Amino acid sequence: MKKILFALAVFATTFHSAQAQQLPVYLDETKSIEQRVEDALARMTLDEKIRVIHAQSKFSAAGVPRLGMPDFWTDDGPHGVRPDVLWDEWEQAGQTNDSCVAFPALTCLAATWNPDLARLYGESLGEEARYRGKDMILGPGVNIYRTPLGGRNFEYMGEDPLLASRMVVPYVQGLQSKGVAACVKHYALNNDEEYRHQVNVVVSDRALHEIYLPAFRAAVVEGKAWGIMGAYNLYKNQHNCHNNVMLNQILKGDWQFDGVVVSDWGGCHDTDEAVRNGLDMEFGTWTDGLTMGATNAYDNYYLALPYKRLIGEGKYTARELNDKVRRVLRLYFRTTMNRQRAQGFLCSESHYEAARRIGGEGIVLLKNDKVKNVKASAPLLPLDLSANRRILVVGENAIKMMTVGGGSSSLKVQHEVLPLDGLAAQLSIVNCQLDYARGYVGDTIQSYNGVTVGRSLYDLRSEDELINEAVAKAKEADVVIMFGGLNKSDFQDCEGHDRKQLALPYAQDRLVNALVAANPRLVYVNISGNAVSMPWLSKVPAVVQGWFVGSESGNALADVLTGKVNPSGKLPFTWYASLDQCGAHATGSYPGTWRSDRQVIDEEYKEGIFVGYRWTDRLKKEKPLFAFGHGLSYTTFRLGKASANKTLMGQGDRITFSVSVTNTGQRPGAETVQLYIHDVKSSVERPVKELKAFQKVFLQPGETREVSLTIGTDALSFYDEQAAQWRAEPGLFDALIGTSSDQLPQRVRFTLE
Repeated sequence: MKKILFALAVFATTFHSAQAQQLPVYLDETKSIEQRVEDALARMTLDEKIRVIHAQSKFSAAGVPRLGMPDFWTDDGPHGVRPDVLWDEWEQAGQTNDSCVAFPALTCLAATWNPDLARLYGESLGEEARYRGKDMILGPGVNIYRTPLGGRNFEYMGEDPLLASRMVVPYVQGLQSKGVAACVKHYALNNDEEYRHQVNVVVSDRALHEIYLPAFRAAVVEGKAWGIMGAYNLYKNQHNCHNNVMLNQILKGDWQFDGVVVSDWGGCHDTDEAVRNGLDMEFGTWTDGLTMGATNAYDNYYLALPYKRLIGEGKYTARELNDKVRRVLRLYFRTTMNRQRAQGFLCSESHYEAARRIGGEGIVLLKNDKVKNVKASAPLLPLDLSANRRILVVGENAIKMMTVGGGSSSLKVQHEVLPLDGLAAQLSIVNCQLDYARGYVGDTIQSYNGVTVGRSLYDLRSEDELINEAVAKAKEADVVIMFGGLNKSDFQDCEGHDRKQLALPYAQDRLVNALVAANPRLVYVNISGNAVSMPWLSKVPAVVQGWFVGSESGNALADVLTGKVNPSGKLPFTWYASLDQCGAHATGSYPGTWRSDRQVIDEEYKEGIFVGYRWTDRLKKEKPLFAFGHGLSYTTFRLGKASANKTLMGQGDRITFSVSVTNTGQRPGAETVQLYIHDVKSSVERPVKELKAFQKVFLQPGETREVSLTIGTDALSFYDEQAAQWRAEPGLFDALIGTSSDQLPQRVRFTLE
């Protein structure tokens, strides 16, 4: 804090004294950023240049006090502003004003299929970050959902590069509109948490460009992201925090990225590679407070004194250093040196409303069958509270905080509405009886990095005792709602480890079977960022994917279950019945093979471009449990006949497809129209279809609207590895239009000349 106040005082003194004479270019906001950068660069000493390209604490980099440049503060995201930690340690700083609103995890955001909500998300997060004095949020994450065992999938935006691209751009724009830099992560191919520092990804150029890079490219080229975080893993035997191909050739060369490349914390391993291969700011390497750290370790960073010493010895010229400093200065003038930035605000009603709205739109109704052997043969959801007066809630996930734990995305929230409490609040209005049974015990940890989880989760009862209690209560209930799934513990949805299996943990399958046998009116709500196996699916009439929804979790889930909100979420990934349906596992490529020296794991992405629905379409084997893009509603929709404004395209041309959508049910609701492209004949193997456009439309009962989806020849292209460029081959194409990847009733054929 003293350093910040000192820097601001110097800035104010410099600024006001300059006004009396002539304002230095670097302080003159009427000048272009590039003019200001060059002027500031020319004024900096070698020591000042070195000090701005590496950390000075866990989450900050030094400014330039002599020039009135404040320190630069980062903080973890991407779902909220992480609580402040001690200068050199991961433990909480013990502040009382660093709580936040936790927004839904990015899998939930992606499941909204609503770019407008991504913009709202970014703006809301940016306002919280500004109030907390943060200049960069370490997020969003856009790594591809390659396997449902990925421990960090909940922080990403699903399996499809087009969906992730369309959702990340407004997030970045919204965040940066508040003067807070986005740091899009983890670039790239960061699909493993287990041994993440040692995985060397072997992937085809085509898969790299078609699957794993598009969302990053969109964030940079369209979103104009000010920061990119390198990934821990290796590509072509170089760590991605200083990787020549990834950073110099693709990011800064092909995409003309003008922002900073930030190392993931501890992701830098070599001074020479860091200098030459595109790293701009080094964080988290051998800092004080780590077990094997050193005193004054920040000076010993690879881009600190070791770099300065080698410059003095003549190994490096000023060229690489000045490029890094230019980028850092550009970042400063966009953030800390931007006096037009709003101050932001924290934990506001609007932020909670945003979190609740995003959660409500992202929750996915997976299944909603009519219940047999009851007088009223109707879907179980939304809950009919006039008929279902006695409601039993079962499951640890109904009473467990999910904003705490899981790694760097762990938060300290002002409040988190738990599912049981959210339901209780809404059911009390209609005087329904609500009971609870634990059902299973999973995680009883009471705190994470100094943040406590609220109510005690200790329970010493046996598995049989827990299930027997739940079954006894289920027999007396009108309807049973089980909140199960995963949590933020190690080997679940958690940074640092991948899951060990697709199955539900903690004997939950046994519990579900026992509950549905006792009472067929069972709603299963899965809380997770990943798919899980559901061997009991045919027996359970209603299934909801509840994600990690954040501060408003209980309210958003209750909104959907009671029908206050009509579910409109769509899955952002394919929900496999077993791992055999996933290309990464079916090809035997996951989790890779250790080299003989046990220092590196080579993991070849043998499935290539065939990730998610691209793989299941290709094999045409048994269907997954739920298709990519699947999601039900409490109302019904009808699509009219699709048409195109032309049937013949030229290179560089665009074509628009139109289809009417009618709400044929009794409730207001939203449907997402999805457009996939099928290449009828190609010189290379291509997926059966690929998502190329979508639009979410909100309709009142009986209302009809025309939806238009426009694509260009880029949507018809594949990456030509021989030519190292994108290519669209002339010929016939089919536009497949529908409401999920397995429900595409409308087909329009057209020709590319």
